[in-house]
Amino acid sequence: MDKTANARRLRQDQTLAEKAMWKLVRNRRLGGFRFLRQVSIDRYFADFVCEAGKLIVELDGAAHEGREDYDERRTQTLELFGYVVLRFPNERVLTDPGAVAEEVLAVLRSDRV
Repeated sequence: MDKTANARRLRQDQTLAEKAMWKLVRNRRLGGFRFLRQVSIDRYFADFVCEAGKLIVELDGAAHEGREDYDERRTQTLELFGYVVLRFPNERVLTDPGAVAEEVLAVLRSDRV
C-alpha cells in the first residue's frame, strides 16, 4: 500500500482520542496554528503535525503498551527531522482535552519554535 493510501486509511479509522484531538486543532482552532493528520515522516506516520511549530503530537492508546522502546526509537527518529514530539495517553485527551490543548499551545508559543 502506498503512503498516501495508508495515510488516508489512518485518517478514516481514527480512535476516539484522535477524533477529540482533531476537534481541538483542526481549522487553526489552536492559537491559529495549522495541523495535519497522519503525516508521513521517514518511515513513520505522525498523528498530528504542526509544520510551522515543528511539533508532532502523538496519542498513545492500548496498542502502545509494552512498546516503549519502539516508541522511544520512533520519537528519536522524528526529532532528527527537527520536530519536538509530545506524547499523550488517549485517556488524558478524552478526560481533560483542555489541559492537553493548553500544553500543546504552550510548546508552540515557547521560545524553542
